[in-house]
Amino acid sequence: MRRVIYIAIVMLTLLSAASGFIGNAIGPGVLHPANLNPERLEEAEQVFKRTSATKVDFAVRANDGVELRGWKVVPPSPKGDWVLLFHGVSDNRTGDLGHAEFLLRHHYSVVMMDSRAHGQSGGDMATYGWKERYDAVAVTDALYSNEKVRHLYAHGVSMGAAIALQSAADEPRIAAVSAEDPFASLREVTYDYAGLDVSPFLGKTLFRPASIFAVRAVTRAGGFNPDDVSPEKSVAQRPFPVLLICGTNDHRIPCRHAQAIYDAATGPKELWIVQGAGHASALGQAPAAYENRVVSFFEKYPGKP
Repeated sequence: MRRVIYIAIVMLTLLSAASGFIGNAIGPGVLHPANLNPERLEEAEQVFKRTSATKVDFAVRANDGVELRGWKVVPPSPKGDWVLLFHGVSDNRTGDLGHAEFLLRHHYSVVMMDSRAHGQSGGDMATYGWKERYDAVAVTDALYSNEKVRHLYAHGVSMGAAIALQSAADEPRIAAVSAEDPFASLREVTYDYAGLDVSPFLGKTLFRPASIFAVRAVTRAGGFNPDDVSPEKSVAQRPFPVLLICGTNDHRIPCRHAQAIYDAATGPKELWIVQGAGHASALGQAPAAYENRVVSFFEKYPGKP
């Protein structure tokens, strides 16, 4: 029996150590996500046709010189309110088509940009909000210089939700943010990834070396502190209204992240937990309720014109 216990301890120790080597190896790769989803151009044209919306190309130069590319989409009877849409990791602007469609039906104009290092935008790395928050300021400046904006909102999913929340802390023209499945902080979400979507407990215990070395590798390769990439800190920095959405079956970024952000928020806040929804799938799980929640939330907090 002792021999079995000894072997088990040795194996667990080796497994934990191996996870550290793996974390160190894959850490820099986090900054260079693959573009897994092609542009859904045909689907986009169908959405814009159904809503009778007009799409124009929109190119913005970020403050570090990176070109950000996307679209401005305007419904036939715009009311002057705009929504910045932020997509998830390894995706592009067309990942937000479902959200754009219901917003256009409610006469919101939308900005759909490829995040840096995604789609057609430039940039050599994704930083999950460290640089992207300032990209949002540049996009807002460009939007206000070309359009009459009555109120400005932001909506994002997954990585995009985290970016939207961090952006609103630095961009006071964003009146409110709805965010589906955001991570509380980049460090905290590494425990979920290290836990192999089974449990963050594994990422904080047996596979903790993977998280530690991945964070260190990101710091070296990215030149920023992952602890500073934190929607949880951002919502405490400026009291803007937030609607947080998460799914009970999301094992990638579980609801504890949304709960932590909700607890830290200093402004008006709502938390909607969608039963049965997996990661980034709340709109598909409850489309009518999702549409009503987001639109009603924006209408509740118009901010300053």
